[in-house]
Amino acid sequence: MHGPHDHELEHATQGGHGDHDGGGKMVNEIAMATAIIGTVGAVFAYMGGATQSNAGLFKNNAAIKKTEASNQWNDYQSKSTKQSLAELARDLAPEDKKATHQGKVARYEKEKADIKLAAEKLEAEATAWDQQSDAQIHQHHRWAQATTVLQVSIALAAIALLTRKKWLEYAMFAVAAAGLVVGGLALLHV
Repeated sequence: MHGPHDHELEHATQGGHGDHDGGGKMVNEIAMATAIIGTVGAVFAYMGGATQSNAGLFKNNAAIKKTEASNQWNDYQSKSTKQSLAELARDLAPEDKKATHQGKVARYEKEKADIKLAAEKLEAEATAWDQQSDAQIHQHHRWAQATTVLQVSIALAAIALLTRKKWLEYAMFAVAAAGLVVGGLALLHV
């Protein structure tokens, strides 16, 4: 024969813990949802870290290209100075020497044109790396937002378990859904 204590003990082992309104089902739903949300949150956190690392790498590549472009522009300036000196020498030279100096002027002009093309190409590459870095930072922020929203959802799950309030369980699911939407935006680079 079962006594009142035996009945409560049996009910508690089935997840009821003294309540008769399906609280055990609520506990199981929240526990399962929390495990899933935590797993998805871990993936989102990983993706956030990866995009942050990529952004740093891309920004570094941009800085390297900017330095290379700057070196090209310094070389361009040097050729401009040499060209100016050759022009001065040409203008001051006797007629029979002017052709030699004019050859130098033409050579420096061609070298400058090649250097300018190389410098502009490097600047374009730097800009492209900067844009990729900015896109990765934006995506990183989305992953971080999604992770944060999922963490809030887990906190709501804990409060729902402690208070046994069904509306908090619904809020937990709603916030988790919002976190998934933000994660989807991150995945889509929006």
